[in-house]
Amino acid sequence: MSQGVAAARIALVGNPNTGKTALFNALTGSRQKVANYAGVTVERKEGFLTTAEGRSLSVLDLPGTYSLRARSPDEAVTRDAVLGKLAGEVPPDVVVAVADATNLRLVLRLILELKAVGRPMVLALNMYDIAQRQGLRIDLEGLQRELGCPIVTTVATRRRGVDELVAQVDGLAARGELGSENTWREPDAGEIRQAHREAQRILKTYVRPPERPDTLTGRIDAVLLHPAAGLAVLFALLFVMFQAVFSWAAPAQDAIEASFLALGGLVGDVLPDGLLQSLIVDGLIAGVGSVLVFLPQILILFFFIILLEDFGYMARAAFLMDRIMGGAGLHGRAFIPLLSSFACAIPGIMAARVIDQKRDRLTTILVAPLMTCSARIPVYTLIISAFIPERTVGPGLNLQGLVMFGLYAAGIVSALLVSFVIRKVFWRGAVEPFLMELPTYKLPSPENVARNLLLRAQIFLARAGRIILPLMILVWFLSTFPAPPPGATEPAIDYSFAGMIGHTIQPLFEPVGFNWQMVVALIPGFAAREVAVAALGTVYAVGDAEANVGALASRLAESWSLATGLSFLAWYIFAPQCVATLGVVKRETNSWAWMGVMFAYMLTLAYLASFLVYHGAVALGWG
Repeated sequence: MSQGVAAARIALVGNPNTGKTALFNALTGSRQKVANYAGVTVERKEGFLTTAEGRSLSVLDLPGTYSLRARSPDEAVTRDAVLGKLAGEVPPDVVVAVADATNLRLVLRLILELKAVGRPMVLALNMYDIAQRQGLRIDLEGLQRELGCPIVTTVATRRRGVDELVAQVDGLAARGELGSENTWREPDAGEIRQAHREAQRILKTYVRPPERPDTLTGRIDAVLLHPAAGLAVLFALLFVMFQAVFSWAAPAQDAIEASFLALGGLVGDVLPDGLLQSLIVDGLIAGVGSVLVFLPQILILFFFIILLEDFGYMARAAFLMDRIMGGAGLHGRAFIPLLSSFACAIPGIMAARVIDQKRDRLTTILVAPLMTCSARIPVYTLIISAFIPERTVGPGLNLQGLVMFGLYAAGIVSALLVSFVIRKVFWRGAVEPFLMELPTYKLPSPENVARNLLLRAQIFLARAGRIILPLMILVWFLSTFPAPPPGATEPAIDYSFAGMIGHTIQPLFEPVGFNWQMVVALIPGFAAREVAVAALGTVYAVGDAEANVGALASRLAESWSLATGLSFLAWYIFAPQCVATLGVVKRETNSWAWMGVMFAYMLTLAYLASFLVYHGAVALGWG
């Protein structure tokens, strides 16, 4: 292997749903890092590999785009990266255009634009196995001459063609070709029509219709895209997903809870009684453990989302929901950002960049936090465990799972209602038609699913270390100091800073049934919703080395009325208790005003919902 070979930068560019990220994973494996581009919240994925000639390649997985005309922030990043206009970024040495071999119609226009940029380019015809199975005939030699760039056929999920692609890229990088002069500029309407005609000519000349059309896709779509059957399948999938979040995770949760309980007992036996033991056992172990116990539920939720995305179902679900969402004033493309918000509102809000029109994008951003994010799962699970009996109410139907599904449904319905009001109050007009390419169905790659799940677990654990751990130390400190005076008869926490803060603020929340301990939990919960559970554990279990989620649920059932528990659930459906989400809204809208509007309306809805639920429950005798 030669030494001192110059490094090269490679940019992967292509339409959405072409397997571009799968190709990125096949090229770089675990040698990846994720950050944001300077000044924007667009995700920057970079990976590294070394070629057979010893050249180090830096590979950028750029956001999907249909054109360099950039109608969304994501597309603007891709355009600027290709043109070498990103601040602090050097232009790529080689562009790899990634195309779905079964659907070249739209990507050919993008390839013509990339060709005009003038940089050395390789075309990767991905999913080539599906094209062959369908009998699709592509004149590779003729298409290569027409486009003036090497063409490599790939199957990214099985690493087929990856070595040949690397060799082609390495050859272009080794020659140090600068390509031709950049002749691309923003086209006018006439030039766009001309580019479309040119793409159609190339398609007809070098691509023949499949000899064996994919009738299986048609048969599946006949069901999944049916106005009635398709919606039934979608809602059934969502129902199974939320049941699984509550039921399937139980064994793993029990194991995690038992582990932290044993660890707390072990440390409690080793350390002498005192502040150090209290800090480690009650503050750190009990606090962090009460959050990490929900990791299995979060991973199950992500597993479903990743699986459905890789299978090709998400785009179809978006089409199904377009009519319903359009009636509520949401664009059809809003479905995927809103569904992403079930995992976390932050990537959901960032995913709204795929929506072209600013007002449609803004509406989606404002309602995305109403979707039930994974950070609410710990709170929901704790309160449901405390107040909803664990029993079956039908074949395979768990009552606690049904309540969880109802909470998710409440978030969805409220998002639709709020978006309807937003469109009526802030702007009027018809929602633009929804156009999206339906990707080919394909079996998800177990490796990609596992890698994405591992990434989500790492993010959650990093969040536990970076945010939750310091907050638990703070909550422990506020709950422990100052010590009760000599001869005090009340619990020690009543004399602490936490007790003082809770008692001071509690009158504001008395109309919705909150006690001062709940108010204390809301304060650190503003930094991260799931911290509220750990805060409740700390507030109710200071000095108790045996504190765990099960014991906390029992303690809440003894201390709160059913009306109070239901009021707390209602609060968490609406409350804007995540400062990171507010920060992302400010960055995405570039406006403090819109962030303020979102915070104000969600806080108002949370208070009203809790007030109505609490007093309604009291009227029913549940107080």
